[in-house]
Amino acid sequence: MGIKRNIINFMEEKLYKPMLKEELAIKFGLEGKEIKAFYKVLEEMEKEGVIIKTRNDRYGLIQRMNLVVGKLEGNEKGFGFLVPEDKQKEDIFIPAEEINGALHGDKVVVRIISKGLVDRKDEGEVIRILERANETIVGTYESSKNFGFVIPDDSRIAYDVFIPKDHGNGAKTNQKVVVEITRWPEKRRNPEGKIIDILGYVGEKGVDILSIMKQYKPPEEFPEKVQEQAKRIEQEIREEEIKNRVDLRDLNTFTIDGADAKDLDDAVSIEKIGENYRLGVHIADVSHYVTENSPLDKEAYKRGNSVYLVDRVIPMLPKELSNGICSLNPNVDRLTLSVFMEIDNNGNVIDHEIVEGVIKSKARLIYDNVSDLLENDYYEAFDNMDKIVEELKLMEELCHILYEKRERRGSIDFDFPESRIILDEDGIPTDIVKEDRRIANSMIEEFMLVCNETIAEYMYWAEMPFLYRIHEEPDMEKINSFNKFIHNLGYMIKGTQEVHPKDLQLLTKEVKGKKEEILINTLLLRSLKKARYSSEPDVHFGLAAKYYSHYTAPIRRYPDLQIHRILKSFYKGKLNSKEQAKLEAILPRVAEHTSITERTAEEAERAVEDLKVAEYMSKRIGNIYEGMISSLTHFGMYVQLENTVEGLVHFSNMLDDYYEYDEENYYIIGEFTKKKYKLGDTVKIKVIKADLVKRTVDFMLVP
Repeated sequence: MGIKRNIINFMEEKLYKPMLKEELAIKFGLEGKEIKAFYKVLEEMEKEGVIIKTRNDRYGLIQRMNLVVGKLEGNEKGFGFLVPEDKQKEDIFIPAEEINGALHGDKVVVRIISKGLVDRKDEGEVIRILERANETIVGTYESSKNFGFVIPDDSRIAYDVFIPKDHGNGAKTNQKVVVEITRWPEKRRNPEGKIIDILGYVGEKGVDILSIMKQYKPPEEFPEKVQEQAKRIEQEIREEEIKNRVDLRDLNTFTIDGADAKDLDDAVSIEKIGENYRLGVHIADVSHYVTENSPLDKEAYKRGNSVYLVDRVIPMLPKELSNGICSLNPNVDRLTLSVFMEIDNNGNVIDHEIVEGVIKSKARLIYDNVSDLLENDYYEAFDNMDKIVEELKLMEELCHILYEKRERRGSIDFDFPESRIILDEDGIPTDIVKEDRRIANSMIEEFMLVCNETIAEYMYWAEMPFLYRIHEEPDMEKINSFNKFIHNLGYMIKGTQEVHPKDLQLLTKEVKGKKEEILINTLLLRSLKKARYSSEPDVHFGLAAKYYSHYTAPIRRYPDLQIHRILKSFYKGKLNSKEQAKLEAILPRVAEHTSITERTAEEAERAVEDLKVAEYMSKRIGNIYEGMISSLTHFGMYVQLENTVEGLVHFSNMLDDYYEYDEENYYIIGEFTKKKYKLGDTVKIKVIKADLVKRTVDFMLVP
């Protein structure tokens, strides 16, 4: 047992009272150099947020001292929420006066100062900042005679950064800059910093995306060692490697992806065996090329995932792998980890087999072409592909069977409208089009889902260390609050003690096509916990699945790559007790890290999309559109246009009356005219503002 575990065990004893470090050293019988090393361990444990040193220099366990460790989620109004590291704990509200110099993203220790009543969160105060998240901040510079300040792009950072005159580095008003923090904020004192990079003026070509890149820090360039290793990888497969694998090159495999996809990491095949289907899901064998602890592996772990921005992809792996030898391009040999599943007419996987294979994809199919074929009998893109056409129709059959099975068990299907932003050669948005969910996309989605479930269930019963994708059961307080809200709209979820996915699925079906569908689905999604990676098995509530994992995208997700390694080691009999212990030690770290990189990527992707939407609408100021009221707030109402663009009609821009939000009856009402606006109402709006810094769009109602 390690020294840290011994310290925790000692402090967990009922009679333990916080002790000085010298007293602890005596208790552990330490002498000489051992004492110095022991003090260092205490410092490490304090930084990790396991123990804390009190004001009188005594050490105790955080969990026994009414304290909680987590990340601060800031708000532009100054308050924040602590998101605890312990996933079983609820978020804690931190009033602005109790933030005590912490910034959005900081790892902090919070003391509970009042327990929340029904429907209210506990309140806390930040008493210690363990780790700063914002060594640098991206924002807009404003100059004054003797000093300047930077307004952060991230509105969750509630402070402007003060810039002394000699730290401005020549920055001019209205320029995007990167500021390095030299002095952290204190009560009634803003942070101070110095300008270390000037990105260009607001609105200047390329500055907007560059600002987001600097804010979220996705690493664009691969380090030299990584590039060198990637360049040494052969782009053709040697014959001796093929001999060690199951040869699947004669099997009718093909890929189905978007027209602009370059990293093709999954191919599919299908056969009929009596009444059953034999579905093959063939995944690029990335782990063959990216060996553990190599430069490529370390960089892939650091990135965690590929980031898909509107105008570019920041890949997890260099193009020699992601677009080259690991991409399942047609008519070339490619190494795969292939899963064959025999599936009956009820969607049950009655048998499966995992093999290290080599395939030669017969075609690179496009989602829209496949959907046109299956939905409209449009054959134009399928000349001389009779066998593939036959198999696509078989796949459509299986897709419906798998979907119906998921639906029977209660899987929740949020059908949010999606859009695609079309850019010209200069990266300027020229159109935003609504994208329908079509059969080809659903087909591949169902096949990947069943494959991910099959792998997770198999490894669960094998009792091997593994990386699961979990979505924990929701907190009933949040569900009950949500239930009260939808009751105003005439809906209800049964059960107040526990909720089953089926109950929520029935609600999403009930609101489908109704004017309040988007709002209810959005609020329901916010009431659920976020899916994450875990080394411990748990349910995937949203999918109503007992076992789930991410296995099918190792080119662009590190957890999938990790799972491939585990599977191959297991099948080759290499997962002895020593290797299992090693995995048990590293998998919690991998799960935590990749959950964080996933969230960061999602934030960056959303920021770029919001920016391009604002840029698109900035060229349409004064245009009039018809839209639907999609959300109501205490400061206005959001209107969504047909192409999914959403803008705010602020109360200050509703000039015919003073309006207020009636939360109980869920409408906006005029003080004098008594005119009401409800969810789903169709209104005409005029575009009056598009803010490229805040990435927002404002509308005004047109009579």
